[in-house]
Amino acid sequence: MSDLPPRDPNESDPFEQIVEAETDLPQALDSARAGETPTPDLALIEAGSRTLRTQGGPPQADVPTRPEDPEVDRALREVEAELATRWGETKLEPSVSRISALMDVLGEPQRSYPSIHITGTNGKTSTARMIEALLGAFELRTGRYTSPHVQSITERISLDGAPISAERFVETYQDIKSYIEMVDASQEYRLSFFEVLTGMAYAAFADAPVDVAVVEVGMGGSWDATNVIDGDVAVVTPIDLDHTDRLGSTPGEIAGEKAGIIKQDSTVILAQQPVDAAQVLLKKAVEVDATVAREGLEFGVVSRHVAVGGQLLTLRGLGGEYDEVYLPLHGAYQAHNAAVALAAVEAFFGVGSQRPEPLDIDTVRKAFASVSSPGRLEVVRRSPTVVLDAAHNPAGARATAEAVSEAFDFSRLIGVVGASGDKNVRGLLEAFEPIFAEVVVTQNSSHRAMDADELAAIAVEVFGEDRVQVEPRLPDALEAAITLAEEEGEYAGAGVLVTGSVITVGEARLLLGKG
Repeated sequence: MSDLPPRDPNESDPFEQIVEAETDLPQALDSARAGETPTPDLALIEAGSRTLRTQGGPPQADVPTRPEDPEVDRALREVEAELATRWGETKLEPSVSRISALMDVLGEPQRSYPSIHITGTNGKTSTARMIEALLGAFELRTGRYTSPHVQSITERISLDGAPISAERFVETYQDIKSYIEMVDASQEYRLSFFEVLTGMAYAAFADAPVDVAVVEVGMGGSWDATNVIDGDVAVVTPIDLDHTDRLGSTPGEIAGEKAGIIKQDSTVILAQQPVDAAQVLLKKAVEVDATVAREGLEFGVVSRHVAVGGQLLTLRGLGGEYDEVYLPLHGAYQAHNAAVALAAVEAFFGVGSQRPEPLDIDTVRKAFASVSSPGRLEVVRRSPTVVLDAAHNPAGARATAEAVSEAFDFSRLIGVVGASGDKNVRGLLEAFEPIFAEVVVTQNSSHRAMDADELAAIAVEVFGEDRVQVEPRLPDALEAAITLAEEEGEYAGAGVLVTGSVITVGEARLLLGKG
């Protein structure tokens, strides 16, 4: 049986009681803390985190909770509410004119430190975290800018390997607010949610100051708001089909947009790519006299073995082999991300060009052993095991399905899927069909979420009616999945995988006590 208590039909739902008690939050906050867009109803999600805080354990340090100080929390909510009035991350006017204007009035803060710029379709955030860990292990002060966030908007801007505090987030916004308003008044369109956050990150990094910034694009590359930096190293993780309505319908077309981060005389680190994407990226590198290192040729994964809590790797870098590298993340794709991250840091330090010797092996091992990536095959509960993974497109889902099969010996796996309506949901479900015994379809509280019934109709076509259950409320979906996983005496070998969207994963993380 599930440890979630049965509900007495004669009693009012405690979840609903807490929601009712807390719905005096400003309406503007309904969209201020999302992963991919400004957020859902905080009262609903935070109430759920209390009623389902079962075997969740303490929150992890790299995913911040709400500030304990009421005044700080109020100030952060006000900033979130102001950001929520701007264009969300899915509404774009492809141009860097507004962010360039903001950088100009701020004194070009992004020029005050070297940077490593990361684009691609999948693996960007995990790769950024690995690069950050490596640079930090070599005693460089780092700034990291990634998106979307799992739970807290402050996750997007990190200094020295940790998200900035809520206080510093608010201070950074207030410091540049008048400049934001100045640019708003001079442009045809106001700065977007993502553009303001990008400006905040670049300003925070200059103020710190950092030795190097690790910057993940939001979407594409050429016209992405982050692309006002000239990255010393440009990293391109695997390209696949996603955001096809904005970036192109083939990997080659999408690569044309992503190649925009490759700058004059930079070094380009290319993960394994489809042939047409590789051709486009290499052509751009030639045009700007960039030096290229390709996975599978100049660097790569020599060997990998499943280990407790992760995998043991031998990586070939630009300066030689690095053996016995423990990575506490699951899946072949994370091993490839590690190879890309290592090559990027080697290139940053000049390994293979200015210096022939490899990086210190003990420092590399220490760095990789410290890496975490919340919401990426993250175990948040045991008995039964509940795993969270933010796969939201078919390529990511295929990689996750393969990794789950390799890393977890589940005798029965139940899926909980809540996806965004603008994604290739059928492709996502088809990738998971071979590993899910049953699937519970649900929806997160973002306005972008696909309706649970609409998602169920597609799921029935993929899985068959007998393998699909519909629970529109995420708390109910988690409870249903846990109950299904515990059926037929398979308690020790059963599991639940929550996936489909960063927002779904973030909300599930709260509901299960991780934050």
